[in-house]
Amino acid sequence: MRLKVIHRTCYAYEKPLSYGLQELRLTPKSRPGQTVLRWTTRIEGGRREAEFDDHHMNHVMLISFAGEGHSIVVTSEGEVETEDTAGIVGRHQGFAPLWLFERQTDLTRAGPLTRRLIRGLAAEVPEVLPRLHELSRRILAAVSYRVGATDPCTTAELALEHGHGVCQDHAHIFIAAARAMGIPARYVSGYLMLDDRVHQEASHAWAEAHVEGLGWVGFDVSNGISPDARYIRVATGLDYREAAPVSGLRFGDHGAESLAVDIQVQQ
Repeated sequence: MRLKVIHRTCYAYEKPLSYGLQELRLTPKSRPGQTVLRWTTRIEGGRREAEFDDHHMNHVMLISFAGEGHSIVVTSEGEVETEDTAGIVGRHQGFAPLWLFERQTDLTRAGPLTRRLIRGLAAEVPEVLPRLHELSRRILAAVSYRVGATDPCTTAELALEHGHGVCQDHAHIFIAAARAMGIPARYVSGYLMLDDRVHQEASHAWAEAHVEGLGWVGFDVSNGISPDARYIRVATGLDYREAAPVSGLRFGDHGAESLAVDIQVQQ
């Protein structure tokens, strides 16, 4: 399947910014299951400072902005050829060792609710792959999908307490639970072609777990499936903070800030 993506992010400020820096993880790479045919990123109101691959092998663009401008617009677009691999990404690659993905983070720390979620799971489903699919089912049953109920700082444990969240929360809970069972897991940000619309207000997120003999395998808890040909992987990390499409800092009194995001994914 050939997918076309246009991802436009616009930050607008009441007053000119003194200075700001942003890291962009918006460029997918050719990997098992996807081949990038073309991809470009345009910056309006800022300039590129550097580009590099981080320790997760994500392509990172560092941009700066300062002066009289009141807005920064980032537009990434391209075409990617995908195939259905039943969620299997394959062997571990990159500079980060596999054991690093068993490490808890602030967003993926397993608390009492996470441990209750996995209680008896290993005995009930001894084989790892079926166990992870059952874990995905349990998470979706415990945390219904609801937009606006959480934010990027919501932890896995807090999302379980609320009982609702979005794809980011589902991924964090899956990662926390998998790591609590001794299974390496990581966060994935990317794109999903939806069947009912082209325009979206946010990118998608899911989780991957490392299964002996298969390597990394994806689990989209929010949709109850493993990623197929409708998915494009862009960045991975221990949690959202390491794979966020846009992150950074700014200085000075810029007044009110507004953010507008428009994503188009279509065949």
